[in-house]
Amino acid sequence: MIVKLDNICRDYGSEKSEVVVKALDNVSLTVDEGEYVAIMGPSGSGKSTLMNVIGCLDRPTSGAYEFDGKDVLKLKDKQMSDLRLKDIGFVFQSFHLMNEENAMENVALPLSYAGVKKREREKRAMEALNRVGLGDRVKFKPNQLSGGQKQRVAIARAIVNNPRVLLADEPTGALDQKSGAAIMDLFKKLNDEGTTIIMITHDSNIASHAKKMYRIVDGKLLDQGEE
Repeated sequence: MIVKLDNICRDYGSEKSEVVVKALDNVSLTVDEGEYVAIMGPSGSGKSTLMNVIGCLDRPTSGAYEFDGKDVLKLKDKQMSDLRLKDIGFVFQSFHLMNEENAMENVALPLSYAGVKKREREKRAMEALNRVGLGDRVKFKPNQLSGGQKQRVAIARAIVNNPRVLLADEPTGALDQKSGAAIMDLFKKLNDEGTTIIMITHDSNIASHAKKMYRIVDGKLLDQGEE
């Protein structure tokens, strides 16, 4: 198992404030290596907070979290940052590309942070772009790409470090139906190649592409269904 959450709570507010919002309420979840999991819920249900905890972008108020056997909550900020960089890839609804950088430069960015030399960065970025079907767009900047192509660049950037887990937050939310379907096909291909995927979505049609599905409502993980 690669991700194990036990009774995770995330509260916003303080004991002194009149209102304490429980964004996550005793959430327990296990994800095995190679799984493709969808977490589905409406806006405000806690799904993005859950992704932020899994992705080491936020610390829970209470509970336990292990990533590949490591006690995440005992890690210092620098160690959590290293875990994010090496083991977790992120795909967001709004792409988060650097507009002044071309596709290869955008994809190579995490490798630059990791201290990889330029020639190796370019080689691995090219491999990642080929994996997502954009080997012919390496010199294109974001304003020269369609929405679907921008998301493919973002996915290439997320997988360039060969992460253990790929986290996707509403990955088709900014795309038309055809482009969204193509991105779902790409996720299936990546999962078939062995990438563990955890996808956050409000759309049951998108969630149905995963092999395991959970629902989250008011911070509680309610049930699951398997294909």
